[in-house]
Amino acid sequence: MTYSTLLVHLDGGQTNEPVLAIAASLAAQYKARVIGIAACQPMQIGIADGDFTGGLAVLERDIVDGELKRAEAEFQTCAEIQPFVLEWRSSETLSPVSHVVADEARCADLVITSLCSGAARNALTHADTGELIIRAGRPVLVVPDKPATGSFQTVVIAWADTRECRRAVVDALPILTRAERVVIVEVTPTLTEARSQTRDVVAWLSRHAISADQIVAHAKGNHAASLALIARDHGADLIVAGAYGHNRLREWAFGGVTRDLLLRLNICALLSH
Repeated sequence: MTYSTLLVHLDGGQTNEPVLAIAASLAAQYKARVIGIAACQPMQIGIADGDFTGGLAVLERDIVDGELKRAEAEFQTCAEIQPFVLEWRSSETLSPVSHVVADEARCADLVITSLCSGAARNALTHADTGELIIRAGRPVLVVPDKPATGSFQTVVIAWADTRECRRAVVDALPILTRAERVVIVEVTPTLTEARSQTRDVVAWLSRHAISADQIVAHAKGNHAASLALIARDHGADLIVAGAYGHNRLREWAFGGVTRDLLLRLNICALLSH
């Protein structure tokens, strides 16, 4: 199993250097082809002002074209990614950008996108992380805003015995096979049951020639904070986790484990739904 095609989403409203660096690193490791994509919603200046005219329509179109061309130029001039480029796709859309990117995920094994937190986030050009993961039907690699490593030597699997987490571990197999260390971590109040379940995962991974360590920690208050601390202590380069649905996903992607790891530890997260 490998990643033969990567779909990398570029945000026309900000620099995409971190996400391009990760995409180039993974393309080189897996000899994968890369499809770049950007989408932009019109600002609807006229509607907002209550006076939609032809001149404002032209202005809106020019703004959209400018954002898309800026993203394409950044993609096409990234020297590290050029040997692996398959094609570039872009579109103006009235739909959410996350829907456009998710639809295009049919052509790839892995979707790569940026977290784009804080003031830099532009809803007209950014694919909402939670919506993208739910709709894509592919694993989504979320890249922090600052430069991070694309050499995932120590991988922490944030285990919970759910369909989504099982899917995430399968989706991450190409990465787990290459990792120097894999750590399965479950934070739970039921230690005995969790140890039995994670032993099954360790055994399953061993049949894929992947050696994994097992950590089952007692939940003390915030599960997310406990997992983040373990990941930090073990020098994780990547976290693999399941995404469970709209409400819980938003907690993982922006207010919980993933946010903590991406923003504080500067590492990537591979999430599947």
